[in-house]
Amino acid sequence: MSISQLARSIAESPTLRLNEEARILREKGEPVIHLGIGEPKNKAPITAILSSAAKLSTGDIKYTPTDGTPSLKKAIIKYTEENYGKLVAPENVIVSDGAKQSLFNILFTLCNPQDEVIILAPYWVSYPEIVKMVYGIPVIVTPEDGSFHPRMEDIQRAVSSYTKAIIVNSPNNPSGIIYSEEFIRQIVEFCEQKGIYLILDDIYHKLVFDGKIPVPAYKFTNKDVESTKLIVVNGVAKLYGMTGFRVGWVIASRKLVEIMTNVQAQTTTCVSPVMQAAAEGALTGVQSIVESLRLTIQNNRDVVMQEMKTFNSIRITKPEGTFYCFPDFRAYSNNSVELSNILLKKALVVTVPGKEFGMEGFLRLSYSGSVKDVTEGIARMKWALDPTSPNEIYIGDRKMLRDWL
Repeated sequence: MSISQLARSIAESPTLRLNEEARILREKGEPVIHLGIGEPKNKAPITAILSSAAKLSTGDIKYTPTDGTPSLKKAIIKYTEENYGKLVAPENVIVSDGAKQSLFNILFTLCNPQDEVIILAPYWVSYPEIVKMVYGIPVIVTPEDGSFHPRMEDIQRAVSSYTKAIIVNSPNNPSGIIYSEEFIRQIVEFCEQKGIYLILDDIYHKLVFDGKIPVPAYKFTNKDVESTKLIVVNGVAKLYGMTGFRVGWVIASRKLVEIMTNVQAQTTTCVSPVMQAAAEGALTGVQSIVESLRLTIQNNRDVVMQEMKTFNSIRITKPEGTFYCFPDFRAYSNNSVELSNILLKKALVVTVPGKEFGMEGFLRLSYSGSVKDVTEGIARMKWALDPTSPNEIYIGDRKMLRDWL
């Protein structure tokens, strides 16, 4: 069988693979704790359910405009004005099957073969692979000071005549940090001056803690939506815990949206009208669910920080947003894939190797589930790795003995 070189070069999604491994283990009756999955455990907003059910009950489920239904785009325009202070037109909005497709559409629209896209480590696992899928070259920039916060001097050194775009994700997956206001100002001004597109993945922008508020990049440009190099990606997946609905969107210039619409028309045609109705219901309904989810996740974050303090030799940066933390496990192993496999096999805890996010020796832990999962999961991890912890532990109904340290 002949398979294209490009297709062979695309890596498997590690998070989806781990989700599948966890599902198989659970079906076998194993008491797996999933600290790898990036989705809250809340129920979808009732307004989303009722809106989608109302659409479904009509029985009139047909194609919609490729760039999104007018009513959903109207809700997105209102959301953008309220949260970004930017008034945009319907022609500046395209709705896609999740923020991941939004990012693909953007990069497919922007990149010629061999164009470079700068990606800031630690980064979401899909960024480099999507760049490669459009024949671009991912250029990874890792902070030289060992932190999770990018530095402009590192980015400037990485820029070349082939640089087409820079992707910024703040609050950041996997580290949970929020990039400083000064950095956002600097990178916006730099990209506007150099003519480089700045793609802002804002999917977690309201899931922030301790009173912090990420500053919208639009604050630092005087250009209108038609002339700016800023492209904003968002969606309902994380903010409302609606990961399975697969609705995201892009705010960009009319010309870019026009081309992205052509791309989407030739791939997925349009987003399901039932799912678009759900997204509209979430955006226009009572927003207290967002604050409720944020408070729940912040409490989980605090539990994680407390539990990780008992773990010898682990360094952890306190997350300021998202529902992830990114502890440094190099005291135990520099091989994060091996470490993640040990934790899955020995302790039945799912984690995601830091290698997949551009930083070896780290593990991404998600605290989007229950407090019980977080506390028990970390206790199992400590038992499996830390020789100072008790030799015995109960995993489910079984008493386990650690005999490998």
